[in-house]
Amino acid sequence: MTARYIDYAGYTDCVEITDGQTRVVLGPHSGGRVLSYALQGQEALWLSPEHDGLTRETCGDPPPLLFPSGGRCDIGPEQIVAPRPELWLGAWKPMIVDENTACMVSPESPTAGVQLRRSFTLGGGNARLIFTQSVRNTADREIRLCHWSRTFGRGHGICIVPLTPAQSRYPNQYVMYGPGRAIQCAPVDPAISRVGDHLVVYDTPANPKLGLDSYAGWFAYLMPGNQLLVKQYDTYTDRVYNEVAGLTISLWYYQDLVCELEPIGPKEVLQPGEESLFTETWYLAEYPFPTDRRALDVDALSAFITKKLLP
Repeated sequence: MTARYIDYAGYTDCVEITDGQTRVVLGPHSGGRVLSYALQGQEALWLSPEHDGLTRETCGDPPPLLFPSGGRCDIGPEQIVAPRPELWLGAWKPMIVDENTACMVSPESPTAGVQLRRSFTLGGGNARLIFTQSVRNTADREIRLCHWSRTFGRGHGICIVPLTPAQSRYPNQYVMYGPGRAIQCAPVDPAISRVGDHLVVYDTPANPKLGLDSYAGWFAYLMPGNQLLVKQYDTYTDRVYNEVAGLTISLWYYQDLVCELEPIGPKEVLQPGEESLFTETWYLAEYPFPTDRRALDVDALSAFITKKLLP
């Protein structure tokens, strides 16, 4: 296991952590992102080469579509969080902690009233990457927000979400945003099916943004090329989720190019100087992508994840 500073994607002083099989590259230059998460050389994230080397100062106004790309993260709630260009596009400070851990620290955002710290630890088998975002209230007022992950997986994959129907407020276990600013509470889409106790998004839906309120604590994204990305995180049935539709997960699609994989945390109420933490654990594995995506054995995939990957 080694951690070192490298040049990557047009940037200098990125942080690479690798154990020889799994490689993670952190980019502090435009929003504190993961630029690469790869197993045996196969990349799980979508990072546009057109974005190489771009920063807040050079990306233009407005920035290019989908910039910044890669393993993005943010804070919410989406509809009411204050503008935060320092966090989303600004230069962060990187730090290597030891041979398998590094972190990035944001500037303070005067509008959002917070400073963010993201730490990453690689190791433990199954390409496990432990990612923790801390949010510190730097304002002189109470702040109410939530964790909002916005990772770009490679497009045209299949998303599998285990459901918790007894806790769901949605008739079909998910909502669909759009058209326009509407939120459909009981959508029907040919690309989306319920298979047992799982919701499966087989391909890009009619409207790009979906929301779920599953409390299972993980979901998976199976990509062409036989690569499986899993995100695991804590959920809380006794806490408020303060996105508009009370989401614990959002999925956002851009054509067949990307699927944005978005665990959402519960509402955090922070007094001046207080800090909140939210942890996601990522896994990568090889898993066969079906020739006919509708023929995917969802129960077998779920069993593989829960028995082989998750602790």
